[in-house]
Amino acid sequence: MKYLYYLYQVCVALPVTILATILTAVTVGMGCTLGNGHFWGYYPGHWWAKVITRAFLLPVKVEGREHLEPNQSYVFVANHQGAFDIFLIYGFLERNFKWMMKHQINKIPFVGYACRKSHQIFVDKRGVGKVRQTYEAARRTLQTGNCSVVVFPEGARSFTGHMGAFKKGAFMLADELQLPVVPLTINGSFNVMPRMRDWHFVHWHPLSLTIHQPIYPVGQGSQNVQATMNQAYDSVMSALAPEYQGFMENPDQ
Repeated sequence: MKYLYYLYQVCVALPVTILATILTAVTVGMGCTLGNGHFWGYYPGHWWAKVITRAFLLPVKVEGREHLEPNQSYVFVANHQGAFDIFLIYGFLERNFKWMMKHQINKIPFVGYACRKSHQIFVDKRGVGKVRQTYEAARRTLQTGNCSVVVFPEGARSFTGHMGAFKKGAFMLADELQLPVVPLTINGSFNVMPRMRDWHFVHWHPLSLTIHQPIYPVGQGSQNVQATMNQAYDSVMSALAPEYQGFMENPDQ
C-alpha cells in the first residue's frame, strides 16, 4: 500500500501541486494588482492549500472554531512541526490573515512572487532596521481591521516533533496593540513530512488543528507579554499528541 501511495503521488498529487501552485501565484498576482488585495491576498491561497491537502488524501480534523469571534483581529501562534503546517492553517483555519514568514521564502519560484504581491510579512533579522520593518508591516496589517496574523513563535520547524522555546516577538506585538493571542496546536504534520525529509515522498497520516481559547490582555508591558507567552505555550503543549509532549531544544532557533 505504501508504494501504491508513492506511485499516486508521482502520477497525481505532485502534478496537481505544481499546477495549483502556478495557477494560484498567477491569480494572486493579477488579483492583487487589479482588485481587492484583502480578498485576493487570502482566498486563492486558502483554496490552494485545501486542494493540495486533498490531493495527498490527508484527512483533516479541526476543533475549536467556535472560540473565534467574527470581525475580530487575532495574533495566532502555532507550533511548527513540518511543511504541511502551512497547508493545514491556510486551508482550514477559515480566517483572513497574513503570514509572518522567513524572508528566504521570498526566493521560492512562484510562491515568493505570490507572497510579495499579497503583502505577506517577511521576517528579516539581518539588522535592526530590517526587524523594525517587519514589526511595522505586522502592525499595519492588524490595524486595518478584520485581518489577523499567523506566527510560528519557535522561529523554525522542529527536528523531533517536540516544541522548542517561544520567542517574544508575536506577544510583544499583541501587547502593543492590545489584541488577543490565539494558540494553535498542530498534530500530524511531523509524521507527514518532517524537515529532515523535505522533497521526499509524503507519508500518509491524519492532520489535526486545535484552536484554543483566545488569551486577552490583562494589562500592558513586559509582565503581560511574559504571562501571555507562557499561557500560549502551555495551551499549545496541552493538545500535542502524547509522543510529542514535553520541551526539546531546537538547535536551529
